[in-house]
Amino acid sequence: MISQPRTAEYINLFLLGLSALLLVGFQNKPIGWTLLGLALVTLYWCRQDYRKNLLLIHATTAVLGLMRITTNLSYTNILQMGSLLFFALILPYFVQRKHFKVNHIQFRFRMGRKWRRREATYIILMIVLGYLIIPFYFSNTGAWANWMVPADAHSLIKLFLACIFLGIWDELYFVSSVFGTLDKYFNFWTANAVMSILFTSFLYELGFTDWGFFMIYLFALFQGYAFKKTHSLNFVIALHLILDFILFLALVNAHHPQWLNIFII
Repeated sequence: MISQPRTAEYINLFLLGLSALLLVGFQNKPIGWTLLGLALVTLYWCRQDYRKNLLLIHATTAVLGLMRITTNLSYTNILQMGSLLFFALILPYFVQRKHFKVNHIQFRFRMGRKWRRREATYIILMIVLGYLIIPFYFSNTGAWANWMVPADAHSLIKLFLACIFLGIWDELYFVSSVFGTLDKYFNFWTANAVMSILFTSFLYELGFTDWGFFMIYLFALFQGYAFKKTHSLNFVIALHLILDFILFLALVNAHHPQWLNIFII
């Protein structure tokens, strides 16, 4: 049973979401850092349990704010981004388990669990929507140019693996870690809405510009809903990787249409 959050906790959550939007998504560093600083100040009036666990989410938001989020596939950028993303993922989990002695963050993969018919329907729906929306989004906005897709096989393999890695990281961090923590203090829709802002801010800066912001936000909301219903990271990761595979094909087709010719872009 979730106890009623304090007013200061709602203010803190609002500032967290807004600071992530400006600091990570829109790269407005001065205002973003100011809002994140104000969010940290409001923690003083929050419950102790809330304060220490949300401090971890604020800290990892700061890590994303410091990071140079790009689609550059150089090994230097991969190492830099990969290291910071891993740190942002492992910090809240490790500190909560080892020092706070709580398990708000649980990486529940639920191996061997049988999927329900409704979940199989979601998979099919995701394939259809991904095929219809992602190529249209690229052709409508030109956002495909935010990704470099060289013609050599080595670069294509790196791009494919990067899509897979980021897709898995998104679910482990935003859905399991951020939502898993917020869900302990707020009702589902409040926690899911703010998690989705953080989720969308990161992917917007990564390359999903223009109305991609709204597309990703709706997807993040659905992922939080699916995780709440199934408690299965396997399922939400599967949904995400389906879209990432379509994304990869759409990017290759946009840059090198003579190769695939399966999308109209």
